[in-house]
Formats: sequence, structure tokens, C-alpha cells
Amino acid sequence: MKLESGMAVVVTGGASGLGKASAQAFADAGCKVAIFDINDEAGEAHAKAIGGIFCHVDIMDEASVEAGFAKARASHGQERVTLHCAMASRRGKTLGWDKESGQYKRLSTEDYAFGAEGILIASYRVASISALGMANAEAVNADGERGCIILTASVAAQDGQIGQVIYGSCKAGVNGLVLPMARDLMDMGIRVNSVMPGIFATPLMLGMKDRNPPMWAQLNASVPFPKRLGEPEEFASLVLEIARNSYINGHQFRLDGAIRMPPK
Repeated sequence: MKLESGMAVVVTGGASGLGKASAQAFADAGCKVAIFDINDEAGEAHAKAIGGIFCHVDIMDEASVEAGFAKARASHGQERVTLHCAMASRRGKTLGWDKESGQYKRLSTEDYAFGAEGILIASYRVASISALGMANAEAVNADGERGCIILTASVAAQDGQIGQVIYGSCKAGVNGLVLPMARDLMDMGIRVNSVMPGIFATPLMLGMKDRNPPMWAQLNASVPFPKRLGEPEEFASLVLEIARNSYINGHQFRLDGAIRMPPK
């Protein structure tokens, strides 16, 4: 699918990290980008910098997501690419030792459900609402292509570590959406793929550089090659190729410098 000048793109989580770099890359390619995020200040600033628009969107709220797409479409027209980077989750082991009681405590079902809502259900919500708009639009090429949806999973989907029972399993669920959804949408010319980033130099990880230099060095050394954290621009580069290449469909891509995460 050719990323034509003025083509509408939606990026959730576009105010920072992987989403921010991707929003920049799509704008550099001539696309009109709508940033969905809950960080109003950062989102508005980045949208202004790339000539796009900002939509305050809470991915855990159906009405908020629908309103975001409505605002984006009213300004830019029907999106042809949706990149979903935003998420919300919690952390904890299935059973953890509680010093106060001197007993093991179970990670609550409520904590697990929060992560499932913020990762897996939110991915379905964003993808399916976007797909509905794409399906009712005209095709953009001779293949009958109408759009491309890219979800963000994680290497934790395959290499979940200790304390990642929520994150790892729900990101695996995101990968699980890809093929059946791609097949559901094949007659409408809508492609679905996911990216599994490894350890990337996002603001969250960069904070460790000053807080814990030895841990930062250890993280960099843990990547086989190149021995450093991934750059958000490298994630964005892959995302653009997925959007451009119409034959990429129903696939999950690891982007990780060949890292395989140990249990802890």
C-alpha cells in the first residue's frame, strides 16, 4: 500500500516512545497523523510538531476510542493505517510472598483483569473500530486493499519473565488476534500484523540510565547484536515497511537484536 501524501494514519500511544517515533515517521512520509493518547500536553505538542492532530483517548473506554476515531476522521478522512502502541497493565507474580502475613498471596483476579483490559481487549477494541471504518471505504489499489492494522505485542509474548504473568500472557493474546482477524477481514482488503519489540530505549527504560548505571549496562550487554537497546526509530522503520508492503499479512515480527529473555 503506497503511503500517499495526505493518507490518514492513527497512532495510539503516539505522545511518547515507540508511538511517538512512529507518528513522526508517518508524518515524514507525507501522511496526516492523528495521535491518540491520554497525555494531553505531550500529545498536543507532538501533534503540532508533525502537523497532525491530537485526540484525547482512553483505550480502556469504548466511547472515548469511538470519539477519537470520529474526531480523526472528521479532520483527516478515513484512516488507512492504524498503529496501536498504547497499553495499561499491572505487574506481579502469580503467588508472591507477603512479609506482613508470613504467607504467600495470590495476584488478584482484578489485577489480571485490569491488564487484560488494557492490553488484549484494548487491542481488539482499537483494531475492530478502525476496521469497521476501513471496510466501508473505497479500496486504495488494484489489490482491493482498504487498510492496515498493526498491533504492538512484545517479546514477552514468547519469553515471559518472572512477574510478567499478566503482561506476557496478554501480549501473547495480542499475537493470537492477528491471524484470525486477518482472515476475518481478508474479503474487505484489510491486513493485520503485530510487532514484538525487545528492549527499547523508551522514556521508561532511559530513566534507568541515570538511576542504575550497572543495570543499564547489563541490559545493553544482554542483546546479542547490536549490543544496545533498540531505538524507537527502528521500530518505526519496521512499522512503515509493514504498512507499505501489501504482502505482509497475518504475521508477528520479533524486533529484538536476537535477544531471548531469561526467566528473570
